Amino acid sequence: MGWKEAAEPVLTRMPAVRRPEGHVPFKRKLAWTAGILMLYFFLTNISLLGMQPQGGSDLFSQFRAILAGAHGSILQVGIGPIVTASIVLQLLGGANLLGLDTDDPRDQVLYQGLQKLLVVVMTALTALPMVFAGGFLPAQSMLTIGGIQLGQTEIQMLMFAQIFVGGILILYMDEVVSKWGVGSGIGLFIIAGVSQSLVAGFLALNEDGFFFSWYQIITQETNIGSLVGGDGLYQLIISEGQLLALFTTVLIFAVVVYAESVRVEIPLSHARVKGARGRFPVKLIYASVLPMILVRALQANIQFLGQIINSQWPGLMPSVLGVYSAEGQPVSGFFYYLAPIYSPEDWMWWTGLTQEPWMIMIRIAVDLTFMVVGGAVFAVFWVETTNMGPESTAQQIQNSGMQIPGFRQNVGVVEKVMERYIPQVTVIGGALVGLLAVMANMLGTIGAVSGTGLLLAVSITYKLYEEIAEEQMMEMHPMMREMFGKE
Repeated sequence: MGWKEAAEPVLTRMPAVRRPEGHVPFKRKLAWTAGILMLYFFLTNISLLGMQPQGGSDLFSQFRAILAGAHGSILQVGIGPIVTASIVLQLLGGANLLGLDTDDPRDQVLYQGLQKLLVVVMTALTALPMVFAGGFLPAQSMLTIGGIQLGQTEIQMLMFAQIFVGGILILYMDEVVSKWGVGSGIGLFIIAGVSQSLVAGFLALNEDGFFFSWYQIITQETNIGSLVGGDGLYQLIISEGQLLALFTTVLIFAVVVYAESVRVEIPLSHARVKGARGRFPVKLIYASVLPMILVRALQANIQFLGQIINSQWPGLMPSVLGVYSAEGQPVSGFFYYLAPIYSPEDWMWWTGLTQEPWMIMIRIAVDLTFMVVGGAVFAVFWVETTNMGPESTAQQIQNSGMQIPGFRQNVGVVEKVMERYIPQVTVIGGALVGLLAVMANMLGTIGAVSGTGLLLAVSITYKLYEEIAEEQMMEMHPMMREMFGKE
């Protein structure tokens, strides 16, 4: 008996959100999406019962824009377990170790059940060290609930249960948006977190707020020093004035919108309806920027492992693996070189960094290689596992009754035409997104949003806009739903 037969009773019984029967009106989709978004913001503002007021250190502080959630809240783990489970499944599927055919309805159910089971396991494995390893989520020594006094161990178990429930909630919130709303829950949560940080970065009434900082500079409440021969220019561009961060933020918006518009359009015509023509766009960022979440999540898990080892067994970690600062950040060794570049202060050695320039250059080279190669590899995996490859695309075109003018109406012929464009564009687009993410992180952005987070938010928002426009068009022209199989 194979693993599928053994696991089928468990995987097929995993709770799932029921798919809608027939067409869901656009207004109802918007209502579901808005409702889940409000629930997400509500849950991120519910603090963990039993946690000390100071809250400890956030293991994923540098990756919050990508992994969503909020430190010290019920959604502590964010979308991290979902993304990690996707990485595991993509790697296993890419190596053909699962033996699942996603075109087979039975195997589809098994695949979705396996993904949910992995998310449950990853949620538990992520929450355990956060709660029970010292310093990350410190528990109160005593807590009284309903006349029952809890000790520290019981409080830690209570905190673990809250984080675990939050991880399961965000899994099904994502599924509700995917089936009943617009776009995907993962993308929606990333947009929500990045937008919140971006608005706060512009409007905060403290030294972190862009407009407030410039108000203080103009009124000379903040002395930036001399622009010539002093550090005034550095303060104006990078530190207090944040001009470089503003430039990078605007540049990311412009580059992503431009890249989304660059495409190769393959002409199509309907085989039976004369005069019915269309185009199949193969965009430069064909696989979208979602594979970049997988690459950054892999880096986050590596850094998570290093911080856990350092916090629990600091004397046992050899210096070649990592030397950590008092703030819990790697300053040399293996984990330092694999740490992403988060901001300009991480690589500008002339500003007083303790690392040697050659160490910083190695870290930049590793980060760049990791993101460019990883972006291309995960983009290929993403295209193949989401039925966007040449074979699946050719079958979709054939099923819609369309054909490429000048070619026979045959799936194999259409597939060969698609093979000229899709694989190459997928690799180029994935590598380009990885390069943009590293450059954006190196230059910094407004609101301490990571360059990768801003890149993801802008691209996901653009695709959400396109999907909303498509939904509105199909709402006005119901016949188009039948043509594109949206019923």
